[in-house]
Amino acid sequence: MVKALESARLGESCGEVPIGAVIVHNNTIIASAHNLVETLNDPTAHAEMRVIQQAAKVLGTPRLVECQLYVTLEPCPMCAQAISFARIKTLYYGAYDPKGGGVDHGPKIFQQPTCHHAPEVYGGILEIECGQILKDFFQAKRLD
Repeated sequence: MVKALESARLGESCGEVPIGAVIVHNNTIIASAHNLVETLNDPTAHAEMRVIQQAAKVLGTPRLVECQLYVTLEPCPMCAQAISFARIKTLYYGAYDPKGGGVDHGPKIFQQPTCHHAPEVYGGILEIECGQILKDFFQAKRLD
């Protein structure tokens, strides 16, 4: 999660909402990404979507069955569905997102009967640090 936070800080330095993600395969980070929504003018350029795409290229497969995803914020419903389609084995996330989350909040994608694959999920990993970077970012935006 520390590496995902580093990626989030990199995104923040680019003016992006500071959310970072990494994918681990065989105890090695194979992909790292942060949000690029503003930079690319792409509402789907979330850290999770980008890191899944990178990992799939690295492994040469659309299914990441032996991979772990670490992300600093509870994934939104779009990203949760992508995680399911990618067949990611385990999801670790930092801060909970009661407003926009899709895993433990909102539609709870992995609990739906139509969900094809549900990863193991562990939330609250470095929750304070992951939440604080977002709070600080949005507080600074309000002051601008």
